[in-house]
Amino acid sequence: MIVRKVSILGSTGSVGTSTLDLMDQAEKAGSGAFEVEVLTGGANIARLVEQARRWKPRLAVTADPARLAELRDGLAGTGVEAAAGADAVVEAARRPVDWVMASIVGAAGLRSAWAAAGTGATLALANKESLVCCGPTLIERVKRSGGRLIPVDSEHSAIFQVFPAEAPERVSKLILTASGGPFRALPRTAMERITPEQAVAHPNWSMGAKISVDSATMANKGLELIEAAYLFGMGEDRVDVVVHPESIIHSLVEYVDGSTLAQMGPPDMKTPIACALAWPERMRWPAPRLDLAALGRLTFEAPDQMRFPALKLAREALAAGGDAPIVFNAANEVAALAFLDRRLGFLNIAAVVADTLERATKAGMGSGSGDACDAALAVDAAARRIADEIIASRAIAA
Repeated sequence: MIVRKVSILGSTGSVGTSTLDLMDQAEKAGSGAFEVEVLTGGANIARLVEQARRWKPRLAVTADPARLAELRDGLAGTGVEAAAGADAVVEAARRPVDWVMASIVGAAGLRSAWAAAGTGATLALANKESLVCCGPTLIERVKRSGGRLIPVDSEHSAIFQVFPAEAPERVSKLILTASGGPFRALPRTAMERITPEQAVAHPNWSMGAKISVDSATMANKGLELIEAAYLFGMGEDRVDVVVHPESIIHSLVEYVDGSTLAQMGPPDMKTPIACALAWPERMRWPAPRLDLAALGRLTFEAPDQMRFPALKLAREALAAGGDAPIVFNAANEVAALAFLDRRLGFLNIAAVVADTLERATKAGMGSGSGDACDAALAVDAAARRIADEIIASRAIAA
């Protein structure tokens, strides 16, 4: 039986909710027992209260200071402590536990993931920005603390499961798979009229709105490419991307002897979460099973970088190094949210990212002083200001 004391940062989002559902299923199957120390959420107080009443954490935190009274009222009589604000989320992440799920979306999750990385816990990382912005320094922080970092993205989890960490020289290449999103076969001329509602309707995965937009533009695959390079110590030229619409093969590792190992399974986020939660063991839960005969065939194609330029921009940012990946991530987040707010057309998301990268390079943006987390956040803030200025000056409405 898997026994863990856990904290879940971002418990009300899609990954956090899936984590708690998985824990509940594992307990009912008799394969897990979990003690919850911390749950943190955002504005969805009703869901956070419901989760806290079910799991009885010692502390529940909302990132919104204005919602503290509402959270306290909802937890009345439970004995669960309530707190609010960004600093409270970071302090909660420092509490000693066995395992932390870091699933707060966007740069908002960077400080709490950084804090958790220093505790010696196993850090299950679903926050892309932490790796993209801090990369090797975050990985080294986890190692120095005596902890372990396990990726939760399905693609990186797939690589993690078949990558020979004890002998990385045996690997020649990593191959990330991409679903291609909902517009893989849509003519580029029709993409000008894409709405936020269309962009968030992913054909295979159930995800939050911003992540779904990133999938539709393939910016998510660009971020994952950067993450994979950092996580597994591979150069940009040793990480490939292939479009695989069925989302059954989650990624592959090519070895120097010509062998290629793939990790496969139905598209369900609970599977990589279960891997991270139980590692190095395996946890029994009512997982969906793969029926290859029913699938019939699996298909693959090269990504169309003319239709989806975000992938090329991510490669260029990774190759440039320095602060470029941070700028890429910040500009993409600003542009994606502007699209969701109907202030920007779908095709202009990547254009804003490209312009932001160019302006940041000309400005000679530096990381400044402080630790790696503070320095990354300073660059992130500066890049966001540039992206906001570009969006305002273009005045491109969806």
